[in-house]
Amino acid sequence: MDRSTIIQRSSELDGITQTDGNGVEFWYARDLMQPFGYTQWRNFAKVIDKAKISCQNSGSATSSHFQNSSRDVTIANGGIRTIEDVKLTRYACYLVAQNGDPRKEEIALLQSYFAVQTRTAELLEQRMSEIIRIAGRHALTAEEKQLSSLAFQRGVGEKDFGMIRSRGDQALFGMSTNEMKLRLEVPKKEPLADRLHPIAVTAKQLATQMTNFGIRERDLHGTPSITREHVDNNRAIRRTLMDRGIAPEDLPAVEDIKKVERRAKRDEKRIESDGFKSETPESEDGVR
Repeated sequence: MDRSTIIQRSSELDGITQTDGNGVEFWYARDLMQPFGYTQWRNFAKVIDKAKISCQNSGSATSSHFQNSSRDVTIANGGIRTIEDVKLTRYACYLVAQNGDPRKEEIALLQSYFAVQTRTAELLEQRMSEIIRIAGRHALTAEEKQLSSLAFQRGVGEKDFGMIRSRGDQALFGMSTNEMKLRLEVPKKEPLADRLHPIAVTAKQLATQMTNFGIRERDLHGTPSITREHVDNNRAIRRTLMDRGIAPEDLPAVEDIKKVERRAKRDEKRIESDGFKSETPESEDGVR
């Protein structure tokens, strides 16, 4: 998503912002359906319900960030119709975006928009990049856990599994995991993937996903056959990258993903504090 599109989309979101009597910024859920890619209210309402659960799990009362509401709208024939809606604080909008697919640029933009206070294109672009990077790292972790589970179920011991992963890195980068750590100045006890360029993370994730597919599809068992499958897949990904002029071992190291995740958590805490004000104290389950 280019800079001009980011500016346009953020301006559109600015234009539908509302403010209640206490000065709390909010958005009507129905106004956000289209930016979130939904055309039917019943489907979008399901996403909002998931966001409410996330809010509750974070320790916040859902009524502080989600308020059921109704309002009059003009319909096609010029008449007025009352519709059910939900008022969403910035934090609620952020949680709704979190329940979408963060690998989509549109969802990353929405997460970014509702996470940052100063809506400059530069900040939104940076935040989008971070959200997409976090999602990519989590996708790799999920595939590696799946590979570990499949391998152990099919006769691979813990030591051999470490060897399989190392052989995969050797096939992808043309050097061992430890050599790559030295090249990128990654501490020996830290995961290599935490500092890998997003392209390299995606390459590892795809190769691992292909291995998981191959193990199940061909019912592979034992260290030799699973190692061969993983090495072949990593070599295939390397060939593709090299054909496009990208040597994965030459991609620069990036900021530790743990720092990026901590920054994202701070964003969440900051926006969580601005909720709807209630004159009557509520318990954690939202009951007055």
